[in-house]
Formats: sequence, C-alpha cells, structure tokens
Amino acid sequence: MTRLSVEMLAADAVEPITSADHAQLGIAVLAGIAVIVLLVTRFKLHAFLALTIGSLALGAFAGAPLDKTIASFTTGLGATVAGVGVLIALGAILGKMLADSGGADQIVDTILAKAGGRSMPWAMVLIASVIGLPLFFEVGVVLLIPVVLMVAKRGNYSLMRIGIPALAGLSVMHGLVPPHPGPLVAIDAVGANLGVTLALGVLVAIPTVVVAGPLFSRVAARWVDVPAPERMIPQRPSEDLEKRPGFGATLATILLPVVLMLSKALVDIVVDDPEHTVQRVFDVIGSPLIALLTAVLVGIFTLLRPAGFAKDRISGLVEKGLAPIAGILLIVGAGGGFKQTLIDCGVGRMVLEISEDWSIPALLLAWLIAVAIRLATGSATVATISAAGLVAPLAADMSTTHTALLVLVIGAGSLFFSHVNDAGFWLVKEYFGLTVGQNVKTWSVMETIISVVAGGLVMLLSLVL
Repeated sequence: MTRLSVEMLAADAVEPITSADHAQLGIAVLAGIAVIVLLVTRFKLHAFLALTIGSLALGAFAGAPLDKTIASFTTGLGATVAGVGVLIALGAILGKMLADSGGADQIVDTILAKAGGRSMPWAMVLIASVIGLPLFFEVGVVLLIPVVLMVAKRGNYSLMRIGIPALAGLSVMHGLVPPHPGPLVAIDAVGANLGVTLALGVLVAIPTVVVAGPLFSRVAARWVDVPAPERMIPQRPSEDLEKRPGFGATLATILLPVVLMLSKALVDIVVDDPEHTVQRVFDVIGSPLIALLTAVLVGIFTLLRPAGFAKDRISGLVEKGLAPIAGILLIVGAGGGFKQTLIDCGVGRMVLEISEDWSIPALLLAWLIAVAIRLATGSATVATISAAGLVAPLAADMSTTHTALLVLVIGAGSLFFSHVNDAGFWLVKEYFGLTVGQNVKTWSVMETIISVVAGGLVMLLSLVL
C-alpha cells in the first residue's frame, strides 16, 4: 500500500486525489468506521474511546504519520468542544431547571387539562415537541414517560396511541432542531447558519412529527395493543414541590432562545448590512451563546424562584445539570476529532469527487451515509458527527439555505431504524414493557418514518429554495 504523503494530511492540501488514493482512502474510511462499530457494539466500549481509537486506525490505514493523525484528532476535538461545548452545557442547565422546578409538569398538566378524547395524541405530540426543545432525548423520555403512562391508564387509551406521539416529538427535536448536540455539531462541521437551520428545522419538524406521531400511532396501536405497565409509573419531579412556576412564564422561558436565534436570522435577511446597528445588535443577542445564557438567567427568576428555590439550591441544581453531560461532551469532542482526521486525510475531497463522478445529489449522499453509520453504530450522535465530517466539503459551494438543508438531511438520516444496538431502543422497551418484536414494530418503525419523511421534505425544499 502506497504511503500517503505528509502533505495529504495537511488541512490546506490542494493536490487532486488519484484513483489509487481513492482506493486507499476508501479502505481507510471503511476500516476506521468498522473499528468504531466493532468497539461500540461487540466490546461495549464507550463511544468516546471508540471514536478516538477509530480516528487513529483511520490515519494508520490511510498511511498517514501517527504524529500528524494525533495532531488532526486533537485539533478537531478542541475546535468542536470550543464551538458547541458551552452551548450543550447551557442547554443541559436549562433542561435541568425546567424539570426540577416543575415547569415541565406545569406545561404537561395545563395542556392535558384542555385536551381529551381524540385530541389527546395531538396534545402529547405538542407537549413533547415543546419540552423537547431544551432537553436531551433521554432526559425528555424519563420526564414524559410517567405522564404517558398515567394518561394511558386513566383515560383507558392504548399505550401506543399516547406513547408514540410523545416519542416522535422528542425524537424529531433531538435530530433536527438546535440546540441539541447532533444538529449543533453538524452546523459547526459544515459551516451552516444556525438561525436559518433552526427555522428550516422547525419547518421540516412540524409535518414530520404529525406523520410519525398522531397519524402513525393509529397504526401502531393496532399492531401492538398493550396497556400501560403499572410497575413503571414513577413519581413525577414536581410532586415533592409545594409550588411551581406558571404556564406562561415557563413556556416563554423555553421559547426565548428560539425566538432570539430566529430573530437574528430574520434581521440578517431583512437588513443584510453587517455594519447596520440593528443587525449588529441582533448578531449579539441572537448568537446561540447569548440566547441560551439569557434563557438560563431568566429561568432563575421565572422557573426556580417561583418554585421556592433558595440561592444554594440553585447553585446545586446547576452543578447537577452539568454532571450528566460530561460523557456527551467527550463523545461530541471525539467525533469532532474523527471528522478532522477524515478531512485532513483527504477523505472529504474524495467524497466530493465521487459525488461528481457518480452524479449523486449531495443531500441524498449525506442522508445515505448517515443512515449507514446509524444502522452500524446505533448512535444518532455518532452518525451525525461522522456523516458531517465526510460530507463537509460538499457545503463549500452551497448557498446558506442549502448548507442548512445539508445539516437537516444528516440529522434525518441519523434517526433511521433504531434497533438493538441503540440505547434508546432498550430505554423505550423497558419503560413501555414491550417485547423486542413489539418495540421494533412501534419504536423502530416510527424512527424510520421520521428519517424518511424528514429526509424527503428536506430534498423537496432544496428544489424550491
């Protein structure tokens, strides 16, 4: 195997890749991803370690010097954590505040009090979508499952009729809408505009969640007609609280960062003058860091103080909110390192040239790559990070809108067919008391519907925008 030149590993390498290099790099990519898949699935190694080892394996199979591979990996890791680490931390704090203050329960109870009968699945998808904005998927599941089980039991509903809409709302937010880690990393990797991606993400999310949630739940309830398992109804967070924040204040706090980021995107389009005072102001207040930081600070007064939290308890809550995301930050960082190793080895340019030779639309190629990695690793985040690294060069000549659509199509592909190598698969199975077969017919099919519908909508938007 011919050793790649040191220059090939440099980020600014411009030499065209030969067909021999294509073959070598193709083998290197497959070997690197295979190492990650094997370590995650067979040896149950943490994704951070698997991505780190996989990056080194990629460089070795590509024939790159080890010191250069290490430099690429650490550079990518540092840049990714610097770009999205603080945002993930602020999102985690806001989610913890929402859960522990009883704000999430307040939204749930208020909406459910207005809903009933046939409108209940639609109420559940609305609740999950709103609460899913600032919460990580796993946190949202733990928070909403008690509500799903109680509503199904008290209203004598099929568990799937209520549960599928809630899971769909959470999953769609997790895969398509910032500030969730996957979309944030993809935005950083391909250089997309966050505000535009957020706006288009919400646009794609609405019809996707309708199809995969309330509509599919009718079919799922016929396929798997099971009652809510009594043993799995845990205590809700706010049951220990004497008081909790109001519905309006809670909803305003959740939507504040979204409104600020969307406002920035709108002003950028309308004003379109970087030196204009209005645009400069919104560039600051609409930046993800300021928007999320503002929501956290506002949340102290709208969520925690009304719930009776003293200063020392607020400090402890922030600390508890940060602790669980250490693993997520490491995975995201290592994914950024893997992405940078791919780019510096010339894999990105290889994908660009192959897409031109084979006439594969960039968005379809990105979706297929994300699907393949998702099926292999079971991790939506790993699929998003890896796919974004592979197709990042495709964004070089794209418009702002199409770059945002590239992020969304990667997110859609990363949700395809959750199965036994996905932690979320087992989380849903155990909470709902399902067999593996029942979970495949409901949860796995729902995830596939989300992926296909969202991917299709993104590609349709690319034809008109």
